[in-house]
Amino acid sequence: MDNKKRINGIQHLGIGTSNFKTNWKWLKSNFGFDIPMFDSIAKAELMAKYTNDITVNKRAAMILNIQGGCPIELIELLSEVPQAPNYEIQVGDLGIFAAKIKISPSKFADTLASYETKEGSILYEAPGSTRVTYLKSPDSLIFQLIEGDKEYLKGKYKTSGIGGCMIGVSDMEKSKEFYGYMGYHDVIYQVEGKFHDLKDLPGGTGTFKRCLLKKDAHISGGFSKLSGTSYIELFQALDRTPERIFKNRIWGDVGFVHLGMDVRNMSHVEEFLTSKGYPFTCDSSNDLHMGQTRVHCVYVEDPDGTLIELIEVYKIPIIEKLNLFLNVEKRNPEANLPDWLIKAMRFMRISNRYIDQD
Repeated sequence: MDNKKRINGIQHLGIGTSNFKTNWKWLKSNFGFDIPMFDSIAKAELMAKYTNDITVNKRAAMILNIQGGCPIELIELLSEVPQAPNYEIQVGDLGIFAAKIKISPSKFADTLASYETKEGSILYEAPGSTRVTYLKSPDSLIFQLIEGDKEYLKGKYKTSGIGGCMIGVSDMEKSKEFYGYMGYHDVIYQVEGKFHDLKDLPGGTGTFKRCLLKKDAHISGGFSKLSGTSYIELFQALDRTPERIFKNRIWGDVGFVHLGMDVRNMSHVEEFLTSKGYPFTCDSSNDLHMGQTRVHCVYVEDPDGTLIELIEVYKIPIIEKLNLFLNVEKRNPEANLPDWLIKAMRFMRISNRYIDQD
């Protein structure tokens, strides 16, 4: 994809929750998500296609760990009761079934050792002799802890932020092609069989095709130094028919609801993806406001219907309480933001008292 139709890589991971406060405090305590880039209540008119043609009201916060990685967008439906799946999601079910959380190499051994001492926390060996462990959120969502980049900014938390996700697919080659269009061309490994690191996850004793994709070498965009390297890992179940994770549920229900990608030149991206058979399914058409943040959002579906949100950012807060914002439209889309500007966001950190307020 050339610079006229540019997808810069993962921007965030969207998570639907049953209890906003409980899950935010868990994400903050375990993974350092303590900087809200926005936190607002609004109607999700854009998502009517995926909410049974009902305009739902929701609270959403884009939350960052300044030590590195990509943010989480935490979402709670307010006009509907968020529904959890009525079965236990298994490895390879169609959709995003786990998130990847990065640990800095300097903290990797000590962090994994600390989880190893906890009851029920076990270390596993993934393909490539990579050690990983897993944590489960209060909503029973799975987070895989992996070794990632050096910390962007040193801090007190054991981990950085989002480093990617694990997605169940029905056709490995077709899905590899699609995520290649998203910029994830580099194949770290592609293997088939049973895997030690999956054995204690629901459905993890099965046989799978498995492929780890990395964002191609040319990483650009304002926050690329902060987000660092990101991965998409695809799983195809070979000995069972997988379920669709969001079957009979709506966007915003409990689970990993979408994967957000940072985009420049949205009209060119639309032309390119449509030509490949992946038209936009939702489009804000013009500026979408979330608090003081201003963006253009659209959605596409991967071959199995997993939602990919494409976001072109126009205006974002750096230190909102000081009315300091960044107008992205006037910048070179290839250029990184200056370090001092990104690091200034640490002054937006919040405490549990902020989370607990109504």
